[in-house]
Amino acid sequence: MEPIQLRLLGFPEFRLNGRRVELALRKAAALVIYLAEAGGPVAREVAATLLWPEADAQAARARLRRTLYKIRIAFGEEIISAGAASLSLRPGLLVEADAIAFDHACDAGLLDEAAGLYTGDYLAGFALPDCPEFEEWVFFRREALRSRLVQALERQVEARIAGGDAGGAVMHATRLAALDPLSESAHRHLIRAHLAAGDRAAAERQGEACMRLLRDELGVAPDPATLALLRAGDAEAEMPRTRYVAVDGIHIAYQTMGSGPADIVLVPGFISHVERIWEDRSCRAWLGAVSRLGRLILFDRRGMGLSDRVGARPTVEATARDILAVMDAAGSRKAVLVGASEGGPGCIRFAVDHPDRLTGLVLWGSLAKGSRAPDYPFALTSAQYDLWQQRLLAGWGGPAEIETFAPSVASDRQARAWWAGLLRAASSPGAVAGLLQALRDADVRPLLSKVRAPTLVLHRRGDRAVRVEAGRYLAARIAGARFVEVEGEDHWFWVGEQRALLEGIAGMVRGKAGHQPTLA
Repeated sequence: MEPIQLRLLGFPEFRLNGRRVELALRKAAALVIYLAEAGGPVAREVAATLLWPEADAQAARARLRRTLYKIRIAFGEEIISAGAASLSLRPGLLVEADAIAFDHACDAGLLDEAAGLYTGDYLAGFALPDCPEFEEWVFFRREALRSRLVQALERQVEARIAGGDAGGAVMHATRLAALDPLSESAHRHLIRAHLAAGDRAAAERQGEACMRLLRDELGVAPDPATLALLRAGDAEAEMPRTRYVAVDGIHIAYQTMGSGPADIVLVPGFISHVERIWEDRSCRAWLGAVSRLGRLILFDRRGMGLSDRVGARPTVEATARDILAVMDAAGSRKAVLVGASEGGPGCIRFAVDHPDRLTGLVLWGSLAKGSRAPDYPFALTSAQYDLWQQRLLAGWGGPAEIETFAPSVASDRQARAWWAGLLRAASSPGAVAGLLQALRDADVRPLLSKVRAPTLVLHRRGDRAVRVEAGRYLAARIAGARFVEVEGEDHWFWVGEQRALLEGIAGMVRGKAGHQPTLA
């Protein structure tokens, strides 16, 4: 049997037995696409509500029946199996969809093939303005695919430069910069590729174009790292090399920087990108300060940043496995573990599972449970959490919720542009939704009494993202833990008052968790 072929990257096209199929009704096309992507049965009520939200149940079902008839007429045969309660593509029908093939190529690490398949944004130019749920579904799918393409291109640029194929690096970096012209990181990839190709003039032209865009569109100056790269012509300027380690069949991106008497592993919150974090001056300064205390090890958790995108929700147990894999890959026998925000629960799990691998545990702005309970009243209820998540995802692509995470820099145009770019590069609305749901359901309260590592808990008094009571709760239930309340409202550790955190890490490195150390 010949397959049904769906072109979904770009304006949708349909073919059956090699014959182009014209679906005049956009809702008929939308139904075929939705069923193909679902990969299994879809309830009739779900399909009817998705495509005719304004109609009552009886009218929506009638319109669905007429649409199914028009699909059969257009294809010349029955391609949809319509049961009394559900719909699906006909069993045994082979479906070839470029968007699905793109996902599979990314999963398999076939990045050249993936980049070749991506000929346009998902359903570009196709819209159903009167179907908000369908439009939202398309938005999430489109953003997820764009995010995977950015990740694939970033990896390809690095791999081509490392492999001596500067021409290939320029090709992929040019495409990367075109995808997001306001991303300074993308421009820097292209500058590095030109320098690797020995074309300094092209690198300088790209630098000028980058600076002009930043000035005209955002009103900001270029990052010093960009200027340093142009001055030095060093492909590795200002940022450590990204490496990968496989765990559970998933590739985890990590970096190491600095040296010293101890290793310091930073476990990020819900969003991270080991390369984009270096673009923010305050964050880069903080990372540099920590790397002068010991060897700093950074990584992106599974499903995030430059690590592999995964369908499964990243649990605290999975985060603990990621920490262990990264430490082993970096040759770290023992480390001070620094868990920021949502990274804290995974650190607590690791501390219980691998106490011999820790010299100390530092928790910043963290929490034991993602949602409210009768004995944990200072978190959002599940319903409140879901509303906050909807607000965050609705603002994705811009500096979403920066007023919550970093009120002290919320009006800074450069900080806003950086945060928006980090969100887009690190994940997509659909992909991060699973991570946020895993956080909402996380609960490590039973583990707190089992932590034996020296522990320091720090929390800003006015933290708007995670209330200070969550930090007090952790410290009160981890044996011997010391609690430090820091002034300010920012949730991000690299803005506002930072000295307490840096001194706390320094104390752990020196084995003085119970004392107030002084930085050299």
